[in-house]
Amino acid sequence: MTAPALPRWIDAQLPTGVRRRMVDVGFAQMHVMETGPEDGPVVVLAHGNPTWGFLYRKVMAAAADSGLRLVAPDLIGLGLSSRPTDPRAHTLAQHGRWMGALLDTLPGPLVAVGQDWGGPVLLRALCDRSERMAGLVVLNTVLGPPKPGFTPTLFHKLTAKPGLHDGLVRRLNVIERAMPLAQGNRGSISGDVAAAYRWPLRRMADNQAPLALARMVPNDLQHPSIADLERVGGLVTSFEGPTAIVWGRNDPVLGKLLRRSQRMLPHAKVTATNAGHFLQEEVPEEIAAAIIDIASQASGGS
Repeated sequence: MTAPALPRWIDAQLPTGVRRRMVDVGFAQMHVMETGPEDGPVVVLAHGNPTWGFLYRKVMAAAADSGLRLVAPDLIGLGLSSRPTDPRAHTLAQHGRWMGALLDTLPGPLVAVGQDWGGPVLLRALCDRSERMAGLVVLNTVLGPPKPGFTPTLFHKLTAKPGLHDGLVRRLNVIERAMPLAQGNRGSISGDVAAAYRWPLRRMADNQAPLALARMVPNDLQHPSIADLERVGGLVTSFEGPTAIVWGRNDPVLGKLLRRSQRMLPHAKVTATNAGHFLQEEVPEEIAAAIIDIASQASGGS
């Protein structure tokens, strides 16, 4: 299915040769951007909250000559993908099913790349298709449930329960507008770049997902996401294929979780950077290099 048109000023920021389409993922349509040869090794680039596949445009450009098929879907509710009318549809299990339906349309073994919620969503889908994961690149994400006794952030405490502030958060696009504050270089998300992130969520009727995804973050060990995060953690720790971690240390959201990620993936090659949470905007070359290396190892290269 043909993807809806984008404004010219967003199109101008996308990599050369990008292909866009809509994929039926079961009662929803997922917007997907791709670059590289259609018969190339497949790399799935999963973003998190509140972004869309646009986040990976610089990575795609940096890997343009790699021969890889780079596939960047928009999570359901974000970007140009379908928007559920019921915010309760946003669970890790359901996002895993939607992502899994996309994976089932792609050929062969996959290299998984995940950032923020994109990591658990993509890995949750692969829990049911573990034989297809050939490589893993981790970008400022979580790889399992929080430790017992953890303390949720103030933001997640405030957004945990529906309340009168919900409409204010959505009307002011608070989550999207806070993106620069999570960066090592705040100027990395500004001007037309910042506007491109806000554009798909500019209407209040379309921006339920950022708040709903924030509520998917566990605030206690009885949270509905815990069981699925445990499955994700099991997949990660049992994975024996090639792995890499590219991390933004100046991420106020997940920056401190690098050591935990290293413990879960002790054989991963680690590239620690001064980037922030949305590190694709700040260190795309480092990410592309890690992807190319892992894809090469996954296919039997040196």
